[in-house]
Amino acid sequence: MIKSYLLAPGPTPVPERVSLAMARPIIHHRTPQFSATFADAEAGLKELFQTSQDVLILAASGTGAMESSITNLYSAGDQILAINGGKFGERWGKIGAAYGLQVHELKVEWGKAVDPQDVRKMLDQHPGIRGVFVQASETSTAVLHPVREIAAITRERDVLLTVDGITAVGVCDIPMDKWGIDVLITGSQKALMLPPGLAFIALSARAWERTKKATLPRFYFNLAKERENIAKDTTAWTPAITLIIGLREALSMMREEGWANVFTRHALLAEATRAAAAALGLPLVAPTAPSPALTAIYTPPHVNGSKLVAYLRDRMHVTFAGGQDQLKGKIVRIAHLGHIGAFDTLTAISAFELALHHFGHDVVLGRGVSAAEGVLTAALPE
Repeated sequence: MIKSYLLAPGPTPVPERVSLAMARPIIHHRTPQFSATFADAEAGLKELFQTSQDVLILAASGTGAMESSITNLYSAGDQILAINGGKFGERWGKIGAAYGLQVHELKVEWGKAVDPQDVRKMLDQHPGIRGVFVQASETSTAVLHPVREIAAITRERDVLLTVDGITAVGVCDIPMDKWGIDVLITGSQKALMLPPGLAFIALSARAWERTKKATLPRFYFNLAKERENIAKDTTAWTPAITLIIGLREALSMMREEGWANVFTRHALLAEATRAAAAALGLPLVAPTAPSPALTAIYTPPHVNGSKLVAYLRDRMHVTFAGGQDQLKGKIVRIAHLGHIGAFDTLTAISAFELALHHFGHDVVLGRGVSAAEGVLTAALPE
């Protein structure tokens, strides 16, 4: 028997405790029993988002919440600014264009974070822009964008800030209300340690005001309708009952660990992975603004990153992610978010070393692991 390790940035491993909760017999969604579960889950999401606003639960992938953030807040012809520094930043522009919005793109070199002053300049140049869209953590490049600084700029204007926090919420501290984020989104299959299938979205008070004027068509993703139903501890449409049961359990686990400890754990695992890459002499894709959710590492020029990822997955049973578009075949992406701990990270690095050795790279086995262990000693129990 060969044990498998899931170390890609989504889906992430599901804890046994969550799986067992979801294995219980199904219940009906229009019952007091489900409403109690739903209310507990929504209360936990408010803590996670650090907001007094409702956090809506949608039966969709994260992209469903991304789409709803446009259809519920904008009208055809509205101008928006999409910060495009990777595959998921690119998606904002595609969704906006699909709904007839006038999209201004601020293109950022892959591997770098956006400069908030460039956002300010774009808003000054195009005063008609009504919304800014950005990833907190750009999963394709492992970059962490300066959301707090961008929010300070949008708060000065009648411009909404929408943040895709799909690989950031539950990984690092993103206080929605304190920072003044207008729309915050995440998904179930990342830090929340669930299978794919749920998306979460919260709107600020001024964002809810904007929904009253927006005229783009919407039906299933009607956030006002969802808000009416969440007040009754239910959803507008048939929910993903089993996933919401698992969500309550996952949030309980995070509460028990402590929100600050959750963020510290992710930061420590990220630091250890970056230390391993440095010890192996391999450059990071995002050296100056790395995300604590995952680490993107360039493979040696003579090693095809796609083949390396396939070998790890199919022969070693360790799943990383590869590169996309211009980074395809050039990088590996190692996740350290969700139900991942120190020994999972050490497994990832040792597997990476062995795979590099298999493809003929002159690697000193154990060097990366040793560097990571040097970082992780800070987390050893007393």
